[in-house]
Amino acid sequence: MQKGNIGVTTENIFPVIKKFLYSDHEIFLREIVSNAVDATQKLKTLATKGELKEDMGNLSVHVSVDKDAKTITVSDHGIGMTEEEIEKYINQIAFSGANDFLDKYKEDANAIIGHFGLGFYSSFMVSKEVEIVTKSWQEGAQAVKWNCDGSPSYTIEPSDKTERGTDIIMHIDDDCQEFVDENKISELLHKYCRFLPIPVIFGKKKDWKDGKQIDTEEDNVINDTTPLWTKKPSDLKDEDYLKFYHDLYPMNDDPLFWIHLNVDFPFHLTGVLYFPKIKSNLDLQRNKIQLYCNQVFVTDNVEGIVPEFLMLLHGVIDSPDIPLNVSRSYLQSDANVKKISTYITKKVSDRLQSIFNKDRSDFEKKWDDIKLFIHYGMLSTEDFFDKAKKFSLLKDCNGKFFTYDEYNTLIKDNQTNKDGQLVYLYANDKDEQYSYIETANNKGYNVLLMDGQLDTPLVSLLERKLEKTTFTRVDADTIDRLIVKDTDTPEAVDVNDRTTLNAIFTSILPKLDKTEFNVDPQALGETTVPVMITRNEYMRRMKEMARLQPGMAFYGEMPDMYNVVLNTNHKLIKKILEDTHNNTAEELKPIMAELKGLEARKAVLKQQQDSKKAEDITQEEKDDLSQCEKDITAQHDKEKEVLSNYAKNNKIIAQLVDLALLQNGMLKGEALNNFVKRSIDLI
Repeated sequence: MQKGNIGVTTENIFPVIKKFLYSDHEIFLREIVSNAVDATQKLKTLATKGELKEDMGNLSVHVSVDKDAKTITVSDHGIGMTEEEIEKYINQIAFSGANDFLDKYKEDANAIIGHFGLGFYSSFMVSKEVEIVTKSWQEGAQAVKWNCDGSPSYTIEPSDKTERGTDIIMHIDDDCQEFVDENKISELLHKYCRFLPIPVIFGKKKDWKDGKQIDTEEDNVINDTTPLWTKKPSDLKDEDYLKFYHDLYPMNDDPLFWIHLNVDFPFHLTGVLYFPKIKSNLDLQRNKIQLYCNQVFVTDNVEGIVPEFLMLLHGVIDSPDIPLNVSRSYLQSDANVKKISTYITKKVSDRLQSIFNKDRSDFEKKWDDIKLFIHYGMLSTEDFFDKAKKFSLLKDCNGKFFTYDEYNTLIKDNQTNKDGQLVYLYANDKDEQYSYIETANNKGYNVLLMDGQLDTPLVSLLERKLEKTTFTRVDADTIDRLIVKDTDTPEAVDVNDRTTLNAIFTSILPKLDKTEFNVDPQALGETTVPVMITRNEYMRRMKEMARLQPGMAFYGEMPDMYNVVLNTNHKLIKKILEDTHNNTAEELKPIMAELKGLEARKAVLKQQQDSKKAEDITQEEKDDLSQCEKDITAQHDKEKEVLSNYAKNNKIIAQLVDLALLQNGMLKGEALNNFVKRSIDLI
């Protein structure tokens, strides 16, 4: 028996493996099984070259668990190793600069394993002792057994193994006993090894008999050695792609369509990416792309390999140019990874353009399911926007679809304002904003439906990208002020009427948390509704953006600002003004007389002070003017009180306010109940 120490320049390799790599300890099975597959494939290569004289025989990799012995064994019939090869590949670990590197990457198991070629040594993450029993394919080779108990010392001695290949026997640590559970190993094999190119057998297939599970005679092959992405697209049917998708994601609906990737230059990449139905909740859709390296599972966190928006896709990417033990720092710096990202973006946009060109009606039917994905791409990736603007669609409230160029042509004659800006009107809820949409349609305007999760930031993006274009929600203002034309000359509202209407309607409006109403009398014509509520486009958009971007949270804390627009041309508003005047004139007469006198006194005092220099105005004169202004304010407060008291008993005013609130989904609870009762009384 030969004894020795593993050739490392630091004594702490095993504590490092135990401590630093522990968070990723389940990858040991991937590493050991992958090594077995590699050894098997190398044997097949030797046979192809005619160097292997004997029959290849059964090339399956076997994984077994012995719960009583607390061992996991991975066996292959590959090329095996000689004693010299064990010395070279197992006992001598290139560990130059180890301490610095370990300290830098101590939280990243993949980086350490990848840097030092420690795939085999990952077995010590879960094992207190590891044995290698191996026999080389070379003629006359002596089988050997290597043993190590998790310290730098090892033993190596002859073995009576007669078959070519390698057995790795891992004696599992007491604190890792979950790994001698068959279900756990089955789960890990399914996760990491389900598409390996060599059959991997884990026990026998199970069957139910007499109410319990029993082993059958059939080997339980856990992997598909020729997964769909390794085949030629011309050999595949739609059913094949759908079956593979549901194998990967059993609970998902059918995908909308897919892209088969196959490129050899300037890097190697294969795979299939699917477009799932995505209507909301971006976060739930992430991490559904599985990354493989030569059919070995690497990760389902593909951030850095594909652009952010493409993480919404599902499927598989396989590239030998991305190392099996890939680290985040590698992904951020590697040129091949960046090329792969660019290539996938191009393939996705080309595929979408192709579908749009080939069958536009089908593309339109799927639009609501894919627009979130496309909009996310346009917002996050400049290159994608430039391509997507050719097939990205706008949908109006009548369900018709337009490309950006088509829509520009449709509305440019009628929806250009006096400043030459093209105004895109939109709604985000057809039912809630029905009356506003109808008013705009009656004016000859088209209204878009923008009800997507990302439509608020998209609107801001399109305003920057499209020349002389502005987007305005259809309920942001009165119809004539949404698109102001040169010919628009709004009729002035009498100052006294404005004051009266402000007072009586403000007193009736509800006091809602974080909500402010501003009464705005306008002359809108006899056929326009008497009262409507509008919301400033800028502030509404900022508050919506605040929900998407944490950095804008301060907008979310600001009150919601609404304009209550009163149409002074409507007969109901005219009647309210007339009734208010008739019922409050006597009570207001002394107040108005007092106001008239005070305003006259204020004018005299102002005139006297305006004729003097500031330093020549006495404190007494300043106090006189200040007191006069306070007295005027007090009289105005009395005027408002008289008007408010009258308004509180006027059911028509309350009914008009509640109708406007109801139309905007703002009438609830007791207020809604009172509205219903009042409606019955009025009828």
